Amino acid sequence: MNKPFRKKFDTPRLSPAEAERQGKASRLAFELLGSSAPAIAFLNTEHEGLGGRPLDIATKSPEGLLAVEAALTALANS
Repeated sequence: MNKPFRKKFDTPRLSPAEAERQGKASRLAFELLGSSAPAIAFLNTEHEGLGGRPLDIATKSPEGLLAVEAALTALANS
């Protein structure tokens, strides 16, 4: 049976590993930066030191997640 109201995804979905890295980066940003506005701004704004959006960098690879974690820690300690 056809389900006409079911949403069709046009973009590729994240793998389980990518989703886990994205979640870790997001949780850490919210924990270290306090309120949601600074955390969202950090994750979605181009970061010169990382060479891209931190959320994208963290999602792509384990090394990217480590780099984002380091940048978050440095930002929280400054």
